[in-house]
Amino acid sequence: MRATACTTTPHPHDDAPDTAEDFARLAALPEGPERRALRDTLVEAWLPMAERIAVRFRGRGEALEDLYQVAALGLVKAVDHYDPARARAFEAYAVPTITGEIKRHFRDHMWTLHVPRRVQELRNRVRAALKELGQTTAGRAPTVAEIAEKAQLTESEVRAGMEALDCFSALSLDAEVPGGDGYALGDTLGGPDPGYDLIVDRAAAKPCLRNLSERDRLILYLRFFRGMTQSRIAEQLGISQMHVSRLLSACFDRLREELLAEAG
Repeated sequence: MRATACTTTPHPHDDAPDTAEDFARLAALPEGPERRALRDTLVEAWLPMAERIAVRFRGRGEALEDLYQVAALGLVKAVDHYDPARARAFEAYAVPTITGEIKRHFRDHMWTLHVPRRVQELRNRVRAALKELGQTTAGRAPTVAEIAEKAQLTESEVRAGMEALDCFSALSLDAEVPGGDGYALGDTLGGPDPGYDLIVDRAAAKPCLRNLSERDRLILYLRFFRGMTQSRIAEQLGISQMHVSRLLSACFDRLREELLAEAG
């Protein structure tokens, strides 16, 4: 009968250094060069573990080198705040500290739009459910109901999470519009519409116009809505062109005074 060897899969951090004595010594040292040197040695010893944690977050829109830096920052915080007197392994304290620092980096710096933390959590759960369902839905897109069942969310929460998927990054305004024959996204943006200012001005002038005489309103209508010259208006009304000019000036002055009085 042949004997079989039993093998076990090593834990990702089974190669962690034995630094229990160093942490005990660090906790007893006062601030100074010796303590800072020992602290730096501990950070360097645990840096490979921090980098392995950072690798788990690659492919999410952030460069791996930047993730390494964030993980290293989390490691420094873990070394500074670890208390060996609690009889807890440093690894058990450092892993969630480093992971939390990376997640905080994504939350605070990687979202194009400000998204509440609750919606970010929904986004992560929806994203994970989509990834799992993608392996079982035979190439079709999962339904909202399927995602809700998989993520244990309501359909409303799923929709909120799916909307947040588009908030993580944004296209440049220089990005080409699909099928746009060379048009950039920025070319589709409109500019200020002067028509809105005209509507506001007309609404403000309307009550003032009602206070004018019928002849004054007719002159203004013929001049600005029919496009008639002062000479043609004078001919139609049977008065002189100079008289039409004086009447228009008087209308303008009165309207200006009333509008300014209302604005004040």
